[in-house]
Formats: sequence, structure tokens, C-alpha cells
Amino acid sequence: MTEDTLFLPGLSPVDGLDIHARFDGGSLSSDGGVLLLREIEQGLNFADTLANCLHDKRDRLRTRHSYSSMIRSRLLAIACGYEDCDDHDELRHDPAFKMACDRLPNTGNALASQPTLSRLENTPSWRQLARMGLGLVDLFCKSFRAVPRHIVLDIDDTTDRTHGGQQLSLFNTHAGGYCFQPIHIYDAASQKPVCFVLRPGKRPSGQEAAQVLRHVIRRIRQNWPRVVITVRGDGHYGTPAVMDFLEQSGCFYILGLPGNKTLKQISHPWCDDVAMRRALGQKNKIRRFFQTRYGAKSWSKQRKVIARIEATEQGSDVRFIVTNLPGRGKHLYEKVYCTRGKMENLIKEHKLYTKSDRTSCHRWEANQFRLFLHTGAYWLLLLLRGAAPKRSRWRGATFETIRRAFLKIAIRVEQLKTRITIALPTACPNRNMLVLLVTRINAQSP
Repeated sequence: MTEDTLFLPGLSPVDGLDIHARFDGGSLSSDGGVLLLREIEQGLNFADTLANCLHDKRDRLRTRHSYSSMIRSRLLAIACGYEDCDDHDELRHDPAFKMACDRLPNTGNALASQPTLSRLENTPSWRQLARMGLGLVDLFCKSFRAVPRHIVLDIDDTTDRTHGGQQLSLFNTHAGGYCFQPIHIYDAASQKPVCFVLRPGKRPSGQEAAQVLRHVIRRIRQNWPRVVITVRGDGHYGTPAVMDFLEQSGCFYILGLPGNKTLKQISHPWCDDVAMRRALGQKNKIRRFFQTRYGAKSWSKQRKVIARIEATEQGSDVRFIVTNLPGRGKHLYEKVYCTRGKMENLIKEHKLYTKSDRTSCHRWEANQFRLFLHTGAYWLLLLLRGAAPKRSRWRGATFETIRRAFLKIAIRVEQLKTRITIALPTACPNRNMLVLLVTRINAQSP
């Protein structure tokens, strides 16, 4: 190595011996676990799903990187914690990432750089993005080995702050600034992502929410004609347009219902009854559930409304939900509706651990494409965690814990004539689980 090789100064001596540290280790990588994600992505086929929706107009004689290869390298980097495109200027030479994208670690061409990936982000049109969204719904259906009899779809929107002149960015008082407000839809049982739509920073209207659900449910029914679908959402999804569409589509729903003057009048005797029971029983808190048929002027018919009334020393609190599910009010509210709170953790993992709020492009099409890429990283981390045994501590671990334990692993790569050898640390703390994960991932691959 030449004398101008970068070195790490200022390290204290050990047992009287000086430490000389240089960046001349050769073919090393600090992200050896990306090879696990490669196996998962090959079974999931996420990159090809998005790439097949793009029409490649580039000159093939001058093209080095396919759309599929660029998408794969981008979502693998996001899953490993490199959410910025600028990181690819160095990662494009990383031997582990090159192998994960089916290139030889030493003699293979470097991966796409940041400018190339930025051009990719601005390539899709809105029609191609729509096909990608439907393709991801198909991908969700294909991820099941057997067709489920019943699925529960959780729908919600979240705040995505903006810091520039991005298209669709609006000022939102609740968010405290300019933002997007994308819609997220997950499968409640498997935590798998279903649909993600980037939209302006305001609460979605009933017609808009119904339109999103219409595309998702129709696509699911094309794959699974007989599946029973239940939709759960909070108060601003309990609109006439959403309920009418779900009833016409033969779906169940359980949605939050904002209170109004009429509902308060209906629930007033119930509140008095619960408050009286609490006072006579000398209890700190008491909760009761009531059902009634209610129809607002904007509704096409009356529907079942469940009221949860909780009385404390500070007074009474009333919450309403509307549903077409059969059953008792207490069960429907506590066991069915309230469990949708787990979706908040899924949104948190999507935003916090894959950094899906890095939507800083000017064009909304580029930001929507970025949202799809971060969804791919979410898929990879979810399936990696799901490969762990059910009773192991890794099944409840966060994505960041999974990333540090199984992705951030130092390896030394050596390319020989007949094979590629990888040397992992002898003192790898989770090597037994790492071996088990590789075995289970390969067993689950098609």
C-alpha cells in the first residue's frame, strides 16, 4: 500500500505497544448479514416486481445496471441502515453488497452510484407507480403458502414531515408544519404490508379512503375470490362512503365513530347509569358497553353502534364504534377493535427503522417510489425476524435489534478460481442462531 493510505490516529498503546491502524484491510465488509437478505429477496422477488412495471428506454449498449439490480441494491442498503442515496457512492464497492446483487466481490462491476439511483427514482410515471402498487398487493397474496379463510386489514395514515417545496406538501396544524400524510394498510395477523399511498398532508376524505380500499380489496379478491375481509380503522375512516363500499363488497368492518350531539344525547342516560354504579360500588373506575341502532342523515341506513362508557372520579368518557360484525359489544370493542392499536407499532417500524419518511424529492412520483423501496426493506426485515423460532427472543425484537445482531457482521471475502470464501468472526455472539436462520430461510424459499 502507498504511504497516503488513510490511517486512524490517536489510539492509545496497549501493554506498551503502539497501535498503527490503516484502512488497508482489503476485501472486507461490515454488513455480512446482507447475504441473508439476498436469500429472502430472491424468494420474495420484490425488486423484479417493481422493475417489471418500468419500461426501460435506455440504450442497452451503454447500460451497466438493470432496473432490477438498482432496486435490489437500494432496498438492501435501506434494510441495512443506509437510507440515503449518498451512501451508495461507497457501498457500490462493498464486496458483500456486490455479492448480494449477483456480482463477483473482486472482479465484478461496481454497483450503481448515487446519481444513477437518483435518476431511477425519477423514472416512474404515475401509471407505472399504480401498477407497482397493485403488484405489491399481488406480492402480499403470493407470500402465503395457503389461501387464508379470513384476513383483517388495518388502515391508518401517518405524518411525514417535509422540509422543502415538495409536491403534495401541505401545512398541517396537528403535525406542526408542512407534511405528507401517507395511508398505510397492513395485514393484522401476519404484519405484512399491503398498500402504501403517498398523499397530501391532510386528513383523507371518505371518498378518498373508499377509493384506496376499492383498489386494494378488488385486487385481493382477484387472487383470493372467497376470502373474508374485515377492515379496521379509527374515527376518520368511519364515513358513509367507506361503509357503503365495504357493505356493497361483502366485507366486514369495525371503525371508530366520532361523537356528535345526537350520539351524546343517546348516551347521556348510559353515562348517568355507569356513574351511579361506580359511586354506589365505591370503585375508582367502571366500564360498561351499550349497543344501539343509529343512522346519521348522511348515512344510507341505520347501523350498529357500540358505546364504551368509562366512569372515573373525574367524570365519564364515551367512545363510539360502528360495525356490521355480529357479537357482543364488549368483545367487539376490546378484543377486535382495540387490537388495531398494534398497527401503531408497525407504522413505527416502517418509519423509524427503515426511515420511510426520507421523502425529500421534489416530484411526488419520486417520493412515492421511495416509499415503495422502503416498503421492500420492511418486507426483508419482517421476513428475517419471522424466520426465527416462535419462542425465541428474536420474534419480539425490533428491526434495529435484528439489524445489529444479524446484518452488521464483519466478514472477509476472498474470490478464488472455483469458489468464493467468506470468513466470519470466530467470536460471533449469535452464530448458532445465524446458522439456524439461513437454514430456515432456505427451507421457506420456493
